[in-house]
Amino acid sequence: MRDIRAFFLFGTSLVIAVAVPTGATASVDPKARLTAVTTVAKPTDIASRTSDTGLYIAEQDGRVVRFDTKTKVKSTALDVTGLTGASGERGLLGLAFHPNGRFVYVNYTDDAGNTVVARYRMRADNTAEPTSRTVLFTLDQPYANHNGGGLAFGPGGRLYIGTGDGGSRDDPLRAGLDKSSMLGKIIGIDPLARNERSAAARIWSVGLRNPWRFEFDEEMNLWVADVGQDKWEEVNLARASSGSGRNANFGWSAYEGLMRFNNDQVARKHLAPVHVYQHGQEGCSISGGTKIRSAKLPALSGWYVYGDFCSGRITAIKVSGKTVSRAVRLVDNAGSVTAVRTVASGDVYVLTLAGDVSRLVAVP
Repeated sequence: MRDIRAFFLFGTSLVIAVAVPTGATASVDPKARLTAVTTVAKPTDIASRTSDTGLYIAEQDGRVVRFDTKTKVKSTALDVTGLTGASGERGLLGLAFHPNGRFVYVNYTDDAGNTVVARYRMRADNTAEPTSRTVLFTLDQPYANHNGGGLAFGPGGRLYIGTGDGGSRDDPLRAGLDKSSMLGKIIGIDPLARNERSAAARIWSVGLRNPWRFEFDEEMNLWVADVGQDKWEEVNLARASSGSGRNANFGWSAYEGLMRFNNDQVARKHLAPVHVYQHGQEGCSISGGTKIRSAKLPALSGWYVYGDFCSGRITAIKVSGKTVSRAVRLVDNAGSVTAVRTVASGDVYVLTLAGDVSRLVAVP
């Protein structure tokens, strides 16, 4: 994740604490809490598919665990530990299902530390067929950190991949804004391609540092939680009306948050984040988030909820136009949050480094 600062080597400094803006009236602020669901080893991502009672949880070491929400039984759906180099920020980092439910996609780093995105066919017994492995995307990683990891389906039915800027610190390769590099980007591929060449990887968005988690919501707005360097964490929003992030420039490393960073980098007409928070009490490493669209969380409908790895806080923001009109802290200390994700049922799950898998539920 970030540097996922201890889990995934995070290593940036904390600075001044800035309070989260409060809602208009405390009595009308939405409320939610976490309820425990299960535990696994070092979870990094979670996904599900329709007509399946299972939650599929990626573990950093390379296993995908299926947890049956009816029987409460855990089983192994896919094991790529033999293909995965898992240490520091490396490992099995992302997980997604094709909308038809017949294929599962994983984003992991191999033994050399390079990014691999592969597709597997699902079987009737809710496990992936190991021999069906098809590699669709690979990317050399120059350093051990900032591997990105997110996977999401979006415009055109393509599969989108979040890649970090290549690592170290301060974007030494100046990869974020380099359109000849796949580093520091959102990349789109054909998810049903026969091989990597026919997957036809194309840059969708540029100017990202480490987009650990991103998603396209039901309206095809693109939300990106980008992990910052020394001072700022940010939430980016590229609306469907402006192309859902196509050709969007999110500014790194000319900017960190709203502030200039590398003065030799130029990001003309870049898309500024809709929300930033400074390192300190609010945290130091955004773990991604999700736009709420579940009837089970009516007070939060339309809000974006994110977590922070350092502080363990779960925060909800309401975006109006290009700014945040309200921000409400939902949970004070969930632990070292590694993901906040919506699954096929509409339920929202929070994962922590300690292994907790919890569901976000409404508080009357």
